[in-house]
Amino acid sequence: MLETSARLLKLLSLLQARRDWTGDELAARLHVTTRTIRNDMERLRRLGYPVHATAGPTGGYRLGAGAALPPLLLDDEEAVAIAVSLRTAAGGTVAGIEETSARALVKLQQVLPPRLRRRVEALRVYTVPERWAGPSVDAGVLTTIATACRDHERLRFEYRTYDGGQAVRTTEPHRLVHSRHRWYLLAWDLDRDDWRTFRVDRIQPRTPAGPRFTPRPLPEGGDVARHVARGVGEATWRYRARVIVHAPAERVARRLPVPVEIQPVGEDRCVFEPGSDDPLMLAGYLAMLGEDFTVEGSPELAAELRTLARRFLRAIGS
Repeated sequence: MLETSARLLKLLSLLQARRDWTGDELAARLHVTTRTIRNDMERLRRLGYPVHATAGPTGGYRLGAGAALPPLLLDDEEAVAIAVSLRTAAGGTVAGIEETSARALVKLQQVLPPRLRRRVEALRVYTVPERWAGPSVDAGVLTTIATACRDHERLRFEYRTYDGGQAVRTTEPHRLVHSRHRWYLLAWDLDRDDWRTFRVDRIQPRTPAGPRFTPRPLPEGGDVARHVARGVGEATWRYRARVIVHAPAERVARRLPVPVEIQPVGEDRCVFEPGSDDPLMLAGYLAMLGEDFTVEGSPELAAELRTLARRFLRAIGS
């Protein structure tokens, strides 16, 4: 009986880790026969877990959604991760889940073993949260996009551009990225036949989802976060400039807050094209580089630099 119970827990963990499994795959993982797998699936169903089965050579098993939420199997690291995530969500960037997250966190903390509760409490005490006053993301929209990414289903949505315009985009969604307090979707834009990055707070999905697609190789060798950071810097700013920095490219790259494409020009100069919605903020970033630089092609940035220069001179009484 103990061996069967342990096997059921392992089987449940596998079903929660991946969407689809064949009987042969599960039998190989658990070192049992496919007949034992079929019997174990019936045991899970009697315990309230909605296990769906499909017949045929390509058939298999899938853990579905039921009328009630059955117990979840979490290891120590997963439990701590969920507790930290719930605490973050209670004051984070997803709209409408603050109170729900707080309630769920209370329930989870009640059943955490003392050793895990101490770890979560230490993170709470010694972590200072940064409040976010910018645009938030609807939890339902975020879930819809994440499901389309997981199931490899095309996603069609209305998209609000930075200048207030509206457009309908048809995409193959691949990844969600959380960067600098905002959520972004990395997707293959079918109309433009290229990778595009979209701000999730500007997306309104159209349902139902489209047909299934075969996932493409991700850009940047799979470094999605870097690709999205570069795409955000290159595509969404209202003001841009070409800046020549009189310092080596490696040193400049270490001082920039986000990844930017930097081109070396000799041993002690480099060129890059930063951007911002506010030329004053862009001027401040350049001032914090701590290097001499020359600006080309941005009269708005040049005007703000002159304003800053006069203000700094007045600050020291010159």
